[in-house]
Amino acid sequence: MNVEILKAPSNSAAKVILEAGQSFTAEGGSMIAMSGDMHIETSINKNESGAKNILKGLSRKLAGEGLFMNHYTAGSQGGEVYLSTTLPGDMKVLELDGTHNIKVQNSSFVAHSPDVKMNISWGGFKNAFSGENMIWLEMSGKGQIIINAFGMLYPVKVDGEYIVDTGNIAAYDETLEFKISKAGGSWVSSILGGEGLVCRFKGRGTVWCQTHADKTFGASLTPFLIPKKEK
Repeated sequence: MNVEILKAPSNSAAKVILEAGQSFTAEGGSMIAMSGDMHIETSINKNESGAKNILKGLSRKLAGEGLFMNHYTAGSQGGEVYLSTTLPGDMKVLELDGTHNIKVQNSSFVAHSPDVKMNISWGGFKNAFSGENMIWLEMSGKGQIIINAFGMLYPVKVDGEYIVDTGNIAAYDETLEFKISKAGGSWVSSILGGEGLVCRFKGRGTVWCQTHADKTFGASLTPFLIPKKEK
């Protein structure tokens, strides 16, 4: 599996190139185009069955992901699949070496290679109070992950402490711990300054940040949305 990121960072697409018989898994609805002999299998989870399979699917649904995943397998001549982002922005390929996991926010996951496993990670009520989801997607194993962002996506190497706005976290290494706290020295300055709550990361690892927050963008559009009048 070879991945090329095209048109970055503003309107990215991922071109996934597969050799004969190779496969990968992607979020439902992310495909733009693909080779004619590409085989697609749609399921809740490719490696599970029965009640456990359904529970994993429902957990993904609670995390904001789709219930079903698409599993692509190339034909005898190999092939390619183009994947898109939900909002205009960047895409990156992250490598898992089997030694540590990466946690991805719900809207940032796009696809992963066959040997990567996706599990649901409980973030706790601290995330609910921060306006973020309480559930993260925990990626483990060995292989590649494709993530996306609203706006530009960039890594920050943390060695000690680093602060990121709650709406701008796309993914982070499991080696890092974080807690929710106020941005300023007091609640008054945090609220009046418009920053509110932030995530304070501690440890050693990488945080992948997105330059725009989708929830903030949505809130800015709300006053301009006119309800559809009934006839």
